Amino acid sequence: MIHGFRGTHHGLIPIAKHIKDFRVVIPDLPGFGKGATLTDYSLESYVKWLHGYVRQQKLTQPPVLLGHSFGSIVAAAYAKKYPETIQKLILVNPIGAPALEGPRGLLTKFTVFYYWAGTKLSPKLGHKWLSSQLVTDGMSFVMTKTDDAEMKEFIKTQHRQHFSRFHTPESVSEGFKTSVTHSVRDFAKQISVPTLLIAGSLDDITPLSKQYQLVKLFPKAKLRVINDVGHLTHYETAEKVAQLTQAFCKLS
Repeated sequence: MIHGFRGTHHGLIPIAKHIKDFRVVIPDLPGFGKGATLTDYSLESYVKWLHGYVRQQKLTQPPVLLGHSFGSIVAAAYAKKYPETIQKLILVNPIGAPALEGPRGLLTKFTVFYYWAGTKLSPKLGHKWLSSQLVTDGMSFVMTKTDDAEMKEFIKTQHRQHFSRFHTPESVSEGFKTSVTHSVRDFAKQISVPTLLIAGSLDDITPLSKQYQLVKLFPKAKLRVINDVGHLTHYETAEKVAQLTQAFCKLS
């Protein structure tokens, strides 16, 4: 399982807890948590790292690869380049269109500037600038769709604990540029392995209409929609994501 931007492996643990009969491996992406350090944080570098990581596992059979959010971009690019190394592909809340396009393009460009500004400060101040609790809490508020107070608090706490565990302002800024200049759409037509897309009906990052367009690009893919949840299916509906994942993995 490959987590999303600014997260760590902790974000996918709620899904993994509900997976039965399979071994689940969740690394930290390079530049985050205990992840590797790369010379650059281009998509090509993430894919190269993932290929090496999969080989290091010395698996007896190819794994099923799952990516959430930004992890869906990395996983899709990997599946295009190394299809023989995986059995199937699962994309949770896939990024179906570059964030620089569409109505949110202006906001994305402002965020690019926000990250760039962090690289121009001292490392200490830059990390503080990019770790703003106000920004983190604001993101949690906008992306959380549940009305459950306990779940809301859990998500806010998770983001506060793990969203500032990036290595340097430079690494997170480069990673953000990579996340907004690519999408799963770039690779969908060339992905030969069976693919499952899991989307939230209220996702603000890639609207459901775009997910229906995206799934048609794959040679072999199906889309499953979870209602009344947005981009945070890995928190708000982790058990449902796990059920869909496990059922797809067991299909022959």
